Amino acid sequence: MGHAGMAAAAVRYLRSAGARTAAEPVEVLPRPELRCVGEDERAPVDQAEFRRVLGTFATGVTVITAPPGDDTAGPAGFACQSFSSLSLDPPLVAFMVGRTSTTWPRIARAGVFCVNVLGADQAGLCRGFAVSGSDKFAGVAYDASPASGSPRLTGALAWIDCTIHAVHPGGDHLIVVGRVDALGAGDGHEAETAPLLFHRGRLG
Repeated sequence: MGHAGMAAAAVRYLRSAGARTAAEPVEVLPRPELRCVGEDERAPVDQAEFRRVLGTFATGVTVITAPPGDDTAGPAGFACQSFSSLSLDPPLVAFMVGRTSTTWPRIARAGVFCVNVLGADQAGLCRGFAVSGSDKFAGVAYDASPASGSPRLTGALAWIDCTIHAVHPGGDHLIVVGRVDALGAGDGHEAETAPLLFHRGRLG
């Protein structure tokens, strides 16, 4: 079974496990106090070598979106390859975001987000959401996800609608855990569509 088939199977399993509605309320944990990384916490590993070695691991590519806030700045979104499923019971997912991200505070204020899993033909879309300071949604087709109202990008292989459940510090990144409220996979042809992959610093 290919990456897309496994993703579709996971979506079907989560749906059967009751991902659309939470059986029990989940307490949202407070955002941790952020601090600088101490010198004694830095491992003696060259950063370039770290990137080179970790780059051998291929990951899928997503766009994390959130609905517009009270500041009327429009919806928020950024390209993210550090996304993963986390738990079946309760249904949880996680993504990692840099502490210096200017998009993350807008998602945090919204308290919700939608994960859009990109297909191999959406590299251009990914690059648009990887650029900082631009109108990332200009010319992008989307509708509102059913639970959070976050942008659900047209043509994505799958979408996962979430409420922020917890945020944990992770060095120069934050680990964001989301409780899955609703999800779906494409238009029925997702098993035939290859996922967009990130490998050795390149999309392919």
